[in-house]
Amino acid sequence: MTTFLVVWAGQVVSSLGSYLTGFALAVWIYQQTSSATYFGLITLATTLPGILLSPVAGALVDRWDRRTVMIVADAGSALATLALALLIWKGHLALWHIFVLLPIISCFSTFTWPAFNASTSLLVPSRHLGRAAGMTQMGDAAASLVAPLLAGILIVSIGRQGVVLLDFASYLVAIATLLGVRMPRPAATSEGTASRGSIWREARWGWSFIRQRPGLLALLLMMAATNIGMGILQVLLSPMILSFASPVVLGRVLSAAGLGVLAGGLLMSVWGGPKRRIVGMLGALFAEGLILPLGGLRASALLISIAAVAYMVTIPILNGCGQAIWQSRVPPDLQGRVFAVRRMVAWSTLPFAYLIAGPLADHVFEPLMRTGGPLAASVGLVIGVGKGRGMGLMLIVIGLFTLLVATVASRFPRLVHLEDELPDVLADPASG
Repeated sequence: MTTFLVVWAGQVVSSLGSYLTGFALAVWIYQQTSSATYFGLITLATTLPGILLSPVAGALVDRWDRRTVMIVADAGSALATLALALLIWKGHLALWHIFVLLPIISCFSTFTWPAFNASTSLLVPSRHLGRAAGMTQMGDAAASLVAPLLAGILIVSIGRQGVVLLDFASYLVAIATLLGVRMPRPAATSEGTASRGSIWREARWGWSFIRQRPGLLALLLMMAATNIGMGILQVLLSPMILSFASPVVLGRVLSAAGLGVLAGGLLMSVWGGPKRRIVGMLGALFAEGLILPLGGLRASALLISIAAVAYMVTIPILNGCGQAIWQSRVPPDLQGRVFAVRRMVAWSTLPFAYLIAGPLADHVFEPLMRTGGPLAASVGLVIGVGKGRGMGLMLIVIGLFTLLVATVASRFPRLVHLEDELPDVLADPASG
């Protein structure tokens, strides 16, 4: 657990730096473009390369020393971040620079994620995997909570280039923590030995492992479907708030959302989730579907903040329970490639969401909810009309879609009984 805590702390610091840069760039992009479409395109360009690289990255993580993988990946991200800071300092930053550098950082982080999560299952007892996942979520939440408020102050005091340089320094902290620990290598299993071969064969093996287990496949498809709504929400939230409020208000709302994740992560860290983790996931999805429409009812920072806090509390429960299921049902020497394929499939719907979110908002939903628009006299009587109300309606639709996904998933027996059908490969003798 000591090694896990040290590495976890370094990753939290790195996350804080990344959130600072993300906030500073988000405000700059909106000030330059005033378009939700650009948010979607940049998010798409940032995410897609990492998704496509995931299978190969996972196979390499299983081949190589996982600590070394994380060190090299953090170093690559640090150099790309330093280039971004220099461009801002010289006054040469353009949108195309962001389209180039952020995908590079995404590719390096594609190696960090499976390496860290596959190592966690070797460092933490199976019965505490839910708590470890909760701590990971809590650390990320703490960073997202502090970053928006801190970024607003830092942009004024040290400028955007100073904020990005802090992000560069945060990667150095993460590297330093990794240099100070040792991580165990996973013991070889029969399945791991059978999967050895070319890098492409090993990359495909991750998908074969999931496909041969209907419960895990159903779990993966459920998350892929849910991520459609999540991706649209990621694109819409900032421009929706900026349509009626200042960047300062946006920072407060995002900080409130971070507070929700922090609370949910703390809950998972102490509680560890329900004994049947799939129940925790389905319950969290139903709650999300009921909460999301609240954020679209009014152009109110207070109402959106309340909905954001409640919604984000469910995220660590959903992700923590899911992470614990995967870590306890996949042999450790296969986790790199299985987790990478899992991420690729789960995130495969995000590019679609990022691609359609902006155009749907700018050219469909916003015109529908303009004063005198087609829905102004009906839906507009409930949620209001004007700038940003089309995006509010989209939040309500996303909530209804999430409820539909949760309802369908709860009626699939192989998913509901997943934990009974698949053995716990990390079961602790002491825990029975």
